[in-house]
Amino acid sequence: MTTMFRRERHSVTDLKIHLVCVTKYRRAVFTSASLDLIEKSFKEVAEKMDFQVIEFNGEGNHVHALIEYPPKLSISQIVNALKGVSSRRYGQAGYRKPHKESLWSPSYFAISVGGAPLEVLKEYIKNQEKPSF
Repeated sequence: MTTMFRRERHSVTDLKIHLVCVTKYRRAVFTSASLDLIEKSFKEVAEKMDFQVIEFNGEGNHVHALIEYPPKLSISQIVNALKGVSSRRYGQAGYRKPHKESLWSPSYFAISVGGAPLEVLKEYIKNQEKPSF
């Protein structure tokens, strides 16, 4: 298995998150067509901000996205851009939002993914050789 690293001027990274965004009041408003629109919006934002949506899917009241991003972006910047653009495009396409002008709940769930399990990392760090002098 080959790991693709993001190589930039002063860093080499592999930062990935699993992001879950829910609709306002968890109302089921998404259809297959509207999820396609949300996915397209997410990918357009990703291209402009220099991150990547690796995988996307959703149900009636929430979406899941696997995102790879550079260290210069914070997760909150990514989420704000994704939610803002997708909400605007969703309304422009004529879909009904769950509450007035809001498509998304203000909260989100994000968890880091990939890499070695914590126990393996702990063992690797513990077994580093200390200088003898």
